[in-house]
Amino acid sequence: MDWKGRCRYTTSALIGALCLAPLAQAEDSAELAKKALNPVAAMYSLPVQYNWDQKMGPSGEGMHSVTNIQPVLPFTLNDDWNLISRTILPVIDQHGLADNGAADKSGVGDITQSFFFSPKQPTASGWILGVGPAILIPTGSDELLGSEQWGLGPTAVALKQEHGWTYGMLANHIWGLDGSPPDDKDKVNQTFLQPFLSFTTSSLTTYGVNTESTYNWQSREWSVPVNLTVTQLLKIGGQPLTIQAGPRYWLDSPDDGPQGWGFRFAVTMLFPR
Repeated sequence: MDWKGRCRYTTSALIGALCLAPLAQAEDSAELAKKALNPVAAMYSLPVQYNWDQKMGPSGEGMHSVTNIQPVLPFTLNDDWNLISRTILPVIDQHGLADNGAADKSGVGDITQSFFFSPKQPTASGWILGVGPAILIPTGSDELLGSEQWGLGPTAVALKQEHGWTYGMLANHIWGLDGSPPDDKDKVNQTFLQPFLSFTTSSLTTYGVNTESTYNWQSREWSVPVNLTVTQLLKIGGQPLTIQAGPRYWLDSPDDGPQGWGFRFAVTMLFPR
């Protein structure tokens, strides 16, 4: 090949590489958006989620906000299995929950620590699965912000991702381990159910809906917030992250619990492996 041929070949190769680079980046971003929606994806992430609710307490004038710090750490067990650690540390601020202001508190609540044993490959029908223990750790900085008892139970997740859709369910049940909880506390015995559905567009915007329902078997009461969210995948200074916002509405809650509309805002830092 003469020098003109080499130039033509080099130019063609360079143009081809430049054309394919945005396509490859788009494919990588689309895969990253899918992983961000997968609770057991093998990807380090740090979600920080703020929730605000209102109309609480006997007077209906109370408010409650919870900032959940939720680091996700994946570990490779072998060629077939991952172990996914998901931690939820709530930072709570509440006011007006009692007429005399005695319940006005700010601080840390109890940690919920979950471990999911998850196959690296989906099932033949495309389902992504994870199962393991959930542990309640009594880290509440005040007796009004925590259960003051350890808890343990099973947790599981099942989801499917296809044609832009992500849908599935995350659930756990936690029993209190203390035989005699403090006099002013019920023994922990609660079920958590989180069905979720979302659709991701070609611009990597995700529209989602979920409920985060909790049933307290001691008081026989439901807490059922429905969250409507819009999530956008971005890269800032080369760092991928998602920003999420949307309203929440309480379909059911205890008598002194949240009523009506609330709000959610979240930022998740993503660290692909």
